[in-house]
Amino acid sequence: MENIGYVILGLVLLVAGGEFLVRASVGLSFKLNISKMVIGLTVVSFATSAPELLVSINAALNDSPAIAINNVIGSNIANIGLVLGITAIIGPIAVNDTFYKLTWPVLMLFSILIYYFLWNDNMLTLLEGIILFIGLIAFLTILIRSARKNKESIDVDDVDDAVATVSYGKIAIWLAIGGAALYFGSEFLVTGAKAVAQNLGVSEGVISITMIAIGTSVPELAASVIAAMKKEKAISLGNLIGSNIFNIASVLGITAMITEIPVVEIQILSRDIFWMLGFAFVLYPLAFIPKKFGIERYEGVLLFLSYILFIYLVF
Repeated sequence: MENIGYVILGLVLLVAGGEFLVRASVGLSFKLNISKMVIGLTVVSFATSAPELLVSINAALNDSPAIAINNVIGSNIANIGLVLGITAIIGPIAVNDTFYKLTWPVLMLFSILIYYFLWNDNMLTLLEGIILFIGLIAFLTILIRSARKNKESIDVDDVDDAVATVSYGKIAIWLAIGGAALYFGSEFLVTGAKAVAQNLGVSEGVISITMIAIGTSVPELAASVIAAMKKEKAISLGNLIGSNIFNIASVLGITAMITEIPVVEIQILSRDIFWMLGFAFVLYPLAFIPKKFGIERYEGVLLFLSYILFIYLVF
């Protein structure tokens, strides 16, 4: 019971820390006169990936490489199967042009790239981490350029204008609280998850691809469901795909630059990563059929049921 308590406390601290970090980053960006659109596409995305990043770095440094890799793979599966599935069930989701031309192809590219890097030598090396991170910078540059051209297609509702007037002192306090919460949250979560895995007699990879992945996807799920309930354009497909691209390129990229990540559990390459590739791939036909530019309710049900099947097979 105590170990589950560690996991829950770790997740709560990660969510809180991520929230403080987002606010501090956005406040600082306004002070530096960065445009709201650029903040939405880069700063917010980086800050919301911070919980996954700390968990992966912590796990890799503490000899739990399976948690480091499966945290990202599981998060990407949960973002599409669980978060997008439930959001689409509440109400159909509109898909914009950028999805077909840029974000989906880039997501597939990064997903295939991470599979190749891991399959190639059962290791994510420093060089591969650098390649992923450079790829992310290139993607963001193209995204910002295309967004500047057609401003109307970019949704930056997630950037809070109220943060623009906040003082440097408050930003520093938010950064300190966010950083501390993320650090201790990742410590508790990794420690608790390892113990829970031992107690249940399952591998660390299984715990991280289910429990930890669902936990780190809770903020996205909450934001999506609230937006869908309010009948706003639910957290757009772009946000979730952006989150998945960031998970691969920044979380695994930066972690691999700090310490190489070996593949220690065979099912990561024989099962888990194929589910991630499958969920990423199926988005294109779902958004295209039966009518272009939308994901319907029954497609949301299909995604959600597929996710339940995945969890069942993992256990």
